Amino acid sequence: MRLKKSGVLIAAVCLIAVLGTVLAVSGAMRNRKNNVETNESGAVQNTESQSTAKEEVKDIHAGQAQSIVSGKWIDEKQAENVPVAVMYSNIKQAMPQSNISKADIVFESLVEGGITRLCCVFENQYDLEKIGPVRSCRTYYLLFAKEFEANYVHFGYSEFAADYLAQPKMHALDGMVWCSFYRTDDRIAPHNAYTSWSGIMDSVNIKGYGTTYPDGFQKPFTFNADETKEVEAVNGTPCMVFYPGYRYNNPYFEYDEKTKEYLRFQFDGPQIDDETGEQLSFKNILVKYVEPAYYENGTPNYKIHGSGKGLFITDGKVSEVTWVKEAEDNGPTKYYYQDGNEIVLNQGKTYICQIETTQEITIQETFEIAE
Repeated sequence: MRLKKSGVLIAAVCLIAVLGTVLAVSGAMRNRKNNVETNESGAVQNTESQSTAKEEVKDIHAGQAQSIVSGKWIDEKQAENVPVAVMYSNIKQAMPQSNISKADIVFESLVEGGITRLCCVFENQYDLEKIGPVRSCRTYYLLFAKEFEANYVHFGYSEFAADYLAQPKMHALDGMVWCSFYRTDDRIAPHNAYTSWSGIMDSVNIKGYGTTYPDGFQKPFTFNADETKEVEAVNGTPCMVFYPGYRYNNPYFEYDEKTKEYLRFQFDGPQIDDETGEQLSFKNILVKYVEPAYYENGTPNYKIHGSGKGLFITDGKVSEVTWVKEAEDNGPTKYYYQDGNEIVLNQGKTYICQIETTQEITIQETFEIAE
């Protein structure tokens, strides 16, 4: 027997009306003024009723803090360390990639020619000796890394990203100069350039970049604090399979009901880490829709700040959301439900798909067994 997928095709342009975006933002502001928060199921409750539960969590996790990037409880000192963001090649010749399964966040977006590239965010991965293959920067990946104050590693760059990379606050490291890059002989250039955690951190120290979160840092995500309970997508509908709609690598995610995570596939098979043999899997998936915009040479020129449509997928369900980012080069992208409440992510790894509004995605609600 084989699994036959059955589902519904959803056009991006039909997901959420612009009016919904405005209402979501105003609703979020109203809820903050009314001093309310969301509980595990996403329902609104008074902050006073949560204080006791928060005190209990503190007792259980004494000496720990939630990771900024995964929400998992880790040593409170290690939780202060900013992550590293690395640009990964994501074309057929670059497969399989090394140590990509160790990333807490993976951000995918189109570049030129319909292919995608990945920005992978790592936290406290001291033992990684082979990271990559690493490719060049596009502006919106750098700006994404900035949301986490990450030290950003790339190998070359688009001319349109040059002015951004030159800004001291961006903490960029070009592999043509930094990070002790090396090439392997198992594949052809440019898909064989790798670095290591120690090589990255040596360069971070030489450049004098910060290694802890600065004062006033605003967390991009809000995570469920209770690892014994699952957060559901509010008003969500079933999502067993999700196709983002990138045509070149044709990626998709299948929900594993045993692990309650989404397994990642592309190029007609599982996406596997070359070092660990693990298939990539994620607890949360976020979709951020952006308007198509390109320079004359075909490089995307997406506007990644302002507000727009989105999706939140977790625990077998999907909800329509809106995203808000107040400034291009500072502050996080926040995601809100239609009632204005900020989403709460489950602890674990998160995949973020930046998708053009003209793309069509597929959400499959069930698997049917074919006879």
